[in-house]
Amino acid sequence: MDDMQEIRSLLVLGGCRSGKSRYAETWINARFRRKLFLATLAAAGNDQEMAKRIALHRDRRDASWQTAEEPLQLATALDRYRHDADVILVDCLSMWISNCLLAGMSDEAIEEAVAELAATVQKLTVPVVLVANEVGLGLVPDNQLGRRFRDLAGLTNQQLATACDAVVFVAAGLPITLKS
Repeated sequence: MDDMQEIRSLLVLGGCRSGKSRYAETWINARFRRKLFLATLAAAGNDQEMAKRIALHRDRRDASWQTAEEPLQLATALDRYRHDADVILVDCLSMWISNCLLAGMSDEAIEEAVAELAATVQKLTVPVVLVANEVGLGLVPDNQLGRRFRDLAGLTNQQLATACDAVVFVAAGLPITLKS
């Protein structure tokens, strides 16, 4: 992955628990000093299992990382924090799509937000790494909301893969370069 030194934007895809977040953090740690973790899940609420997951993610990051939370306005947040770090890690786009759905946004509004995010990623001067679940490799969901989420997540991944300089797919903790 040494050929990826000059990457300004990287999309890291993978299944649940594939190692995609760990890969993104390791990639960033090897290249940047001042790092910003932009979390799309602001709080776990009463979900103890999710709280443990958040704590594990936080524990992996040392003091060189700042953390900011933005569940909905990712393009605005990237623009806002572009001078605060040498790199921004957005984790994760799948949670962001879920947040948009739960906020009652229409498919058209979500697609507009994705287009705005893609445009922002392309014009940023600070490097950005985006993490997302690849949800198209599993079963077809048995309900309308699940299919809607899957379809929007797939479209989001496609648009961001086009917008980013590089794309890596992580399976079983192993990275496969799809675009560089």
